[in-house]
Amino acid sequence: MILLDSILGSMAAWIVAFIAATGYGGVAALMAAESACIPLPSEVIMPFAGYLASTGRFSLALAATAGAVGCNIGSSAAYAVGARGGRRLIERWGRFILLRPEDLERAERFFHRFGAPAVFVARLLPVIRTFIALPAGITRMRQLPFQLYTFLGSWPWCYALAYAGYLLGERWNTDPRLRAVMHRFDAVVLALLVLGLGWFVWRHLRPRRP
Repeated sequence: MILLDSILGSMAAWIVAFIAATGYGGVAALMAAESACIPLPSEVIMPFAGYLASTGRFSLALAATAGAVGCNIGSSAAYAVGARGGRRLIERWGRFILLRPEDLERAERFFHRFGAPAVFVARLLPVIRTFIALPAGITRMRQLPFQLYTFLGSWPWCYALAYAGYLLGERWNTDPRLRAVMHRFDAVVLALLVLGLGWFVWRHLRPRRP
């Protein structure tokens, strides 16, 4: 736990220094990395941008927009990876992680039916938001709704975190309230993911009826 806290502290310090040196472009770049399946914490990136808005250096709306644009850029990269190689990888190696061709077909049907709303909702959820572009790419979701709903889902997330940093001001990284709320939210999402993974494994390992 101490080692993890040290790593997260060092990462946060680097993020703060990067944004301080690069401005809106740094916010966009870091959020792009976060949306390209690189686990950088948006819970540090956007609140610090909000703190800079409280000092007058940033505009709150522009900080949120820079973050959302970054999400689109990073999500496009993850989408491309899924679209170009995801299907082949699953068809060849998926059985080793309990993924069958019919699972891919089921995912495709899901995205064809609920793709845009699914992307919108996923962009508002921690953990899931980082990886949602991959299955969207694998299932070849249409680009226009993918880009539109990625932005529409990302902007409120970015604005809410930036606004929290704006309200906390200099206490954005020391006041326990924001971190406590995000940890509770993360815990709920993680519990749902664990339950979903348990159901997935059980469904794939149970004996099939003849």
